[in-house]
Amino acid sequence: MSATSETNERPDYDPELKAIADYVLDYQVASQEALETARYCLMDTLGCGLLALRFPECTKHLGPIVEGTVVPFGARVPGTSLRLDPVKAAWDIGCIIRWLDYNDTWLAAEWGHPSDNLGAILAVADHLSQQQVAQGEAPLVMRDVLNAMIMAHEIQGVLALENSFNRVGLDHVVLVKVASTAVAAKLLGANREQLLSALSHAWVDGQSLRTYRHAPNAGSRKSWAAGDATSRGVRLADIARRGEMGIPSALSAPQWGFYDVLFSHANKDLSLKPEADRRLRFQREFGSYVMENILFKISFPAEFHAQTACEAAVTLHPQVKDRLAEIDKIVLTTHDSAIRIISKTGALANPADRDHCLQYMTAVPLIFGALTAEHYEDHFHADHPLIDELRDKMVVEENAEYSKAYHDPEKRSIANAVQVFFNDGSTTDQVAVEYPVGHRRRREEGMPLLVDKFERHLATRFPASRCQTIAQLCSQQATLEALPVHKFMDLWMM
Repeated sequence: MSATSETNERPDYDPELKAIADYVLDYQVASQEALETARYCLMDTLGCGLLALRFPECTKHLGPIVEGTVVPFGARVPGTSLRLDPVKAAWDIGCIIRWLDYNDTWLAAEWGHPSDNLGAILAVADHLSQQQVAQGEAPLVMRDVLNAMIMAHEIQGVLALENSFNRVGLDHVVLVKVASTAVAAKLLGANREQLLSALSHAWVDGQSLRTYRHAPNAGSRKSWAAGDATSRGVRLADIARRGEMGIPSALSAPQWGFYDVLFSHANKDLSLKPEADRRLRFQREFGSYVMENILFKISFPAEFHAQTACEAAVTLHPQVKDRLAEIDKIVLTTHDSAIRIISKTGALANPADRDHCLQYMTAVPLIFGALTAEHYEDHFHADHPLIDELRDKMVVEENAEYSKAYHDPEKRSIANAVQVFFNDGSTTDQVAVEYPVGHRRRREEGMPLLVDKFERHLATRFPASRCQTIAQLCSQQATLEALPVHKFMDLWMM
């Protein structure tokens, strides 16, 4: 391949960029299911952020770069008294949302947490809403936020369906950056050319490696990486809104574009023709599919591939809690993605390492009948050596049918099974859970539990009267949608 182009004629924008831009500019959200699910997602995501404020390792990152900075119409960070410029506010909101690995999840060829984009959405919407009221204009309302959430979920989720960034070592927050850039530009009033420019810069920008999510380097960057990405989306949208020229073939430029530099072997296992091998694949057109099918982490602050294993372990807890010393082995039957991402042996160095370990996340509820964020902390781990003793007795096996159903777009199951074997030859039953309680197939069961989770998290930060006001507002779809964004954010301030 030549390092130089035969012509210097500036190309048209890549069709993938145009598809995203046209969706954001033209799509009208009509799905009531998507809007209602977005409301639940908003509640859950902000609740996760409030809970994270209890952890100093998270809160040390929050606040202005220069202490004492005053920002006119500063965007607020829920659960704090901070008023920041939208770029840093997006960083902070994204950081608290993601810190405990407890917000929503999307699983496909790539995985991720589309509600991470709420950092950009809320920061920009709050700032603009305040600014527009001060200028005598109508504020943004929460329906604008819900619409932006649906679109950000859709962009991140549809791109993830058949494009595996992790297989080339890239972190899924590349999709947070792209989605946040798109919706932030839309909120900022970008026209089509500006939106295309912003998207092109998001792809050219350089992308995070997954190094910090995997042994032996798993660490706390994975808890703020999405905040960094959603913040960068706001910055790039602002740059483009100011008139910065775009990079039309950001994806497809020979040698220098995203495909040739970073993605050329992403789909090597899909038997594609060479010319198609390095392009993004689209399983479906953009709409509201992802929000309607999003996965919620309701029961456990745990990497999603382990949710059903944790549920199975809680079920087995009464049978094993008095026989822990008699355990010979524990067989975990799972799917290929769980094995590749979170199956770990050996020492675990920090909380971020533990909440991405299938064996740890199964051992704790087997022993204690529960799994909470505190169970990952260093002091808890140090006080309970039995956790690692059980990890050493675990055998992880793949079930081919579990793996097949995980990738099946009609099922999208996340199955795990746990069985405990004792020294005397007796065993528990094998407890298998195919779909976690946060799956769309368990919505009727899951949503009341999600509301309970939200109300518990509110109570960690606010007095009872404020909790009641917020919970009541968030339970009323029409009332919430009509509320100005800045008034909604007023309720979340300390």
